[in-house]
Amino acid sequence: MASKTINFFKGHPTETLLPNKTIVEATAALLTGTRDYDYDPEERHPLTYGSDQGARWVRGEVAKFHKRVFGEKCGTTTDDINLTGGASYGIMNILTQTTLAHTGYTKRAFIITPTYYLINETFLDAGFGGKLTAIDELQGGIDFEQLESKLEYYNKQDETDHSDDLKMITNPNGSQKKVYKFVLYCIPSFSNPGGETYSLEARLKLIDIARKYDMLIITDDVYDLLDYTQSLKQLPTILPRLTHLDRATATNEYGNTVSNSTFSKLVAPGLRVGYQESINSKLVYQLCQGGANVSGGSPSQLNAMIVGTLLKDGLIDDVINGFRSVYAKRSKVLKEGIEAHLPKGTTAHGFEGGYFVWVTLPEDYDAKKVVAELKKKNVVLAGGENFEVVGDLRNWGHRSVRLSMSYLTEEQIKEGLELWGATIKECYP
Repeated sequence: MASKTINFFKGHPTETLLPNKTIVEATAALLTGTRDYDYDPEERHPLTYGSDQGARWVRGEVAKFHKRVFGEKCGTTTDDINLTGGASYGIMNILTQTTLAHTGYTKRAFIITPTYYLINETFLDAGFGGKLTAIDELQGGIDFEQLESKLEYYNKQDETDHSDDLKMITNPNGSQKKVYKFVLYCIPSFSNPGGETYSLEARLKLIDIARKYDMLIITDDVYDLLDYTQSLKQLPTILPRLTHLDRATATNEYGNTVSNSTFSKLVAPGLRVGYQESINSKLVYQLCQGGANVSGGSPSQLNAMIVGTLLKDGLIDDVINGFRSVYAKRSKVLKEGIEAHLPKGTTAHGFEGGYFVWVTLPEDYDAKKVVAELKKKNVVLAGGENFEVVGDLRNWGHRSVRLSMSYLTEEQIKEGLELWGATIKECYP
């Protein structure tokens, strides 16, 4: 039995890995240095209310970072970015500002399954109760045939003209909002929990489908820089985000994608700093004009400027690569332990990057039974039942579990996998 709890469920960095000193230095530099923008309405003092879209210089640093990571061809500019209070806030904000499920104007939300285990609540809050459809994730992409079949079906279900519904959510003094008929949520790089990365072909096909059906694709782009297969001394070369691809060939003025990003996985989750990117300034401006934003300004003024300082002073690369170096070693230990201790025929995906590995036991094994027994030994696994889409279940809990490599040390991972293997043998002698 483990002497203390070995928790494979926790999806955040080990506290000892957090860059305390670097953040203190950046904060001191920000607050004690000379600033010439404190009274600029687009910037403002770090300790006062932020502008609606967030400090312009911080957005500029994010745009420069994008061009360095993705190349100039990504086309990201300062005005394409809206600063947020992290990815979770970002999803809520996007749904509030671009969908209208309560009236039926937005007909359906499609969520890739298995899915991030806390995303259902956000969609339910936005009025999608009874309007969630799961779309299966496949190796390198999703089930496009399934998606198009469902889109065709729901597109024909309600022929009511809902155009007047937009008046309900549009400020009479402002411009009319762009609201989409459908919305899809996915994590296209090192997905949580499936560990999959969608190919360039899959990304382009998804955009084509979105344009055909007036669908907004919300991508949680939070793990793509945590690649463990490339040199750990420099930031990796990564696939273009869907928003970058959408921008290059856009067929309408708003686009069909929003990249929802965060620095929680790259710097520290407690900072609560994220950003949204769309193909141009039109949709991101709409996203920053919600009631909470125009009342209080950008939701993370001080912390966004701390992250901006890390970007401006070139400190962020070492922070990211520090995480990558540790996680790469843990990923190797995790893979070796699964191969050594779990039954023949077990499959596992996700060792190349991100936080998570998705493990599926062979036929005739009951993962729920094993998870329950392991908990008695102070080993916590995230059973697959946690990663279902509400109302459209796949029975993931029967054979699958998610493992996190971000929180546990190499020694804890080894011990946990040994106990897991031993427990399976006890349950299936």
